[in-house]
Amino acid sequence: MDSPQEPGPDASDGTGHRSPWRSLWRLRSYLRPYVPSLVVSWIAALLGIAAGTVIPLVSKEIIDGPVAHGDLGGLVPLGLLALGLGVAEAVLTFVRRWSQAGPVLGLETAIRDDLYRHLQRLPMSFHDGWQSGQLLSRATTDLSAIRRFLGFGMLFLIMNILQLTAVTVVLLRMYWPLGLLVAVSAVPVVILSLRFERRYIVISRQVQDQQGDLATLVEESAVGIRTVKAFGRREHVFANFAAAARDIRRTSLAKVRLASRFFTFLEVVPNVTLALILLLGAIAVGAGALTLGTLVAFTTLVLQLVWPVASLGYILAMGQEAMTSADRVVEVLDTVPAISGGPGVIERPRGHVRFEGVGFRFPGADRPVLRDVWLEVRPGETVALVGATGSGKTTLTALVPRLIDVTSGRVTVDGHDVRDLSLTSLRSVVATAFEEPTLFSMSVRENVTLGHGHAAEEEIRQALEIAQATFVYDLPWGLDTRIGEQGMSLSGGQRQRLALARAVLGRPRVLVLDDTLSALDVETEALVEEALRRVLAEATGIVVAHRASTVLLADRVALLRDGTVTHIGRHGDLLSAVPEYRELLAQDADLDPEGSMR
Repeated sequence: MDSPQEPGPDASDGTGHRSPWRSLWRLRSYLRPYVPSLVVSWIAALLGIAAGTVIPLVSKEIIDGPVAHGDLGGLVPLGLLALGLGVAEAVLTFVRRWSQAGPVLGLETAIRDDLYRHLQRLPMSFHDGWQSGQLLSRATTDLSAIRRFLGFGMLFLIMNILQLTAVTVVLLRMYWPLGLLVAVSAVPVVILSLRFERRYIVISRQVQDQQGDLATLVEESAVGIRTVKAFGRREHVFANFAAAARDIRRTSLAKVRLASRFFTFLEVVPNVTLALILLLGAIAVGAGALTLGTLVAFTTLVLQLVWPVASLGYILAMGQEAMTSADRVVEVLDTVPAISGGPGVIERPRGHVRFEGVGFRFPGADRPVLRDVWLEVRPGETVALVGATGSGKTTLTALVPRLIDVTSGRVTVDGHDVRDLSLTSLRSVVATAFEEPTLFSMSVRENVTLGHGHAAEEEIRQALEIAQATFVYDLPWGLDTRIGEQGMSLSGGQRQRLALARAVLGRPRVLVLDDTLSALDVETEALVEEALRRVLAEATGIVVAHRASTVLLADRVALLRDGTVTHIGRHGDLLSAVPEYRELLAQDADLDPEGSMR
């Protein structure tokens, strides 16, 4: 399937803004696998229109022929013909709806899959800059709007236009003065439809953006419910939610007022036209210029136009919402991943990591977070990163698995620039455990084996033992116990231990620990550190440390200050020779002047 994941020349209207029409048009590629079903649906729709148009003509022949002349013999075949056309129209309607079902649902599923897949490729900088509620609304509400229009609205729009055109031509041929009246009544409808489209598309986008903001508020308050309750901020959170909800209500009411005026006009025009046709038609019949059968057929055909004209407003509104939704979805799909893997693969990884003149600056920042960092971590060696808050420790560790990219210098693994390696190859060599662990609303087993779905039971148990996370076997269903969203049903230390087990499960060649033990009590930390020593002996370790006990896991220590490495050495040497290092660890009650633990 062709998926519009790269920005193209049609993404903009030439002024730097995406054209909603073009955004919707770009999604047409998702319908290509369903062309046969769509062809059947369109053929059934066209034949249905034809059958519906012919029925009034048959009724004209019945009234002006057998009924007017009392010919009962001629009434039967014409009556059977009308009945057959009615049955055929019903069958064609069923075929049209049945053949639409697959493409409609397949379209939504395909776009959602590509959108989610693309979101996984986008770097952390993208997700840091976007509200999760905005992304959620694009993957749910917006895709539903696109599906409704491309699956149903577009078909009915074209069907209605074809029906209006065909019936108007028939009416002009039947009796041109009244046919001309019907044609002229379409002029104000077209003019007001164009005005309505321009205004409705703006307000639709505003409503959809506000819905995304509201979804973000709901999600954040749900995830942070413990903090909200602990600080007694329920009223404050509710006030923010209520204000956002009132904004949506105001905008939605303006949208409804705009639509209701247009819809009312569309209801009035065909009914006024019908009344004039009945009046003028009756006069024409009285004057002998028109037969009764022709007037009945004429009136029936005009009645067939009432729904297409009246529904035009709903279909146009649906189209505007679909266009703004497509614009919002394409806005994400057009975002080119700033971090993309290269062709390189590490055949026999050893875990030799080097930071060569590394610098990093956030876009728009006045000063760099990292500058001219030189550091080597040899295979099997563990280096602890120590520094004050904001010195760049976490940023430095994020460069290894390419969660972010250097803005100067380079990071290498086994001599390969990480930017030249495929992300799959790199991240199979490097595993990271974060200070703030992320757990998902699924079973313990699924959380631990997130990156190694085929791990054996014994491997899982070993990883859990290393992380001192065997408490999971005491849960109601053991490894199959589902934990709540973000793992909130567990303590902070339990979440960290599960995240650590996930990191060590695959026995990575490079293990990055970003202050992973901060939430553990002293006793558990000692047990975890003892087990980690065995793991780190076989891997290259980069450990962000704040405690002396964690520092002692490392062979060497790198001291960061103002975004660069100022000192590198053994813990005991730095402790005796670097006052700044001594001050950073001075608050640790377990620190021994000789660099050992009490």
